[in-house]
Amino acid sequence: MADAFLFRFPTLLESQWIVQPHLALHIPDGYLSLPVSGACWVFAVALVVLSLRQVQADYQERAVPLMGVSAAFIFAAQMINFPIPGGTSGHLLGGTLAGVLLGPWAGSLVMTVVFIVQAVLFQDGGLTVLGANIFNMGLIGTFAGYYLYKAVRSALGFHRWRSTAIATVVASWTSVFVAAVLCAIQLALSGTVSLNLALSAMAIWHFMIGVGEAIITVLAVSFVWRTRPEMMFDPPRRSSMRSRSAM
Repeated sequence: MADAFLFRFPTLLESQWIVQPHLALHIPDGYLSLPVSGACWVFAVALVVLSLRQVQADYQERAVPLMGVSAAFIFAAQMINFPIPGGTSGHLLGGTLAGVLLGPWAGSLVMTVVFIVQAVLFQDGGLTVLGANIFNMGLIGTFAGYYLYKAVRSALGFHRWRSTAIATVVASWTSVFVAAVLCAIQLALSGTVSLNLALSAMAIWHFMIGVGEAIITVLAVSFVWRTRPEMMFDPPRRSSMRSRSAM
């Protein structure tokens, strides 16, 4: 009887990740092995410490209120789910949005605070694997999302809205997809599910969730661009803003 249970238990876990793919990026307690979880904690803490030092050295005090407003907006936006085909749903992660508005260093701190509050108050993701959730959705999403956004925007025309919109869409979608792949690899390394199953399930659902992320992010960036472009970490030139208004 015990042998039968041990044989069927991985199948039960695998089924849960297929039936509830919308929870895939918020890893619950018990789904990662100690070495994998510990490694994620090391990377997460190291990046948060570096971010704190960088923000203290480079950012002015006026950035603090914007960090608070951004954290509140991203936290509230994450509470709103959007439906995707297949009977499941997704919600904004916000890493790229935080990076676009605040830069990668301050943005990563905002995302860290958001995920800590979610885990502690709303049990959205486990406490023992909080390092992995912060690393996957916050730090990778913010740093990778921001630098991809900046590269695409620079290549297409840094001060043009069309370039900024395309860069925002590409970076926000990619940040979600990369976070999903990393999560799948962590689960496979922990022995929770097979790599093939984890990658296929995560890739399918987060391909679509990334589309929702891109739409929400570009709408938010568009609003800031039109109303308070100077609030962006890499603001456009005023001449570019006037030419867009003329159009």
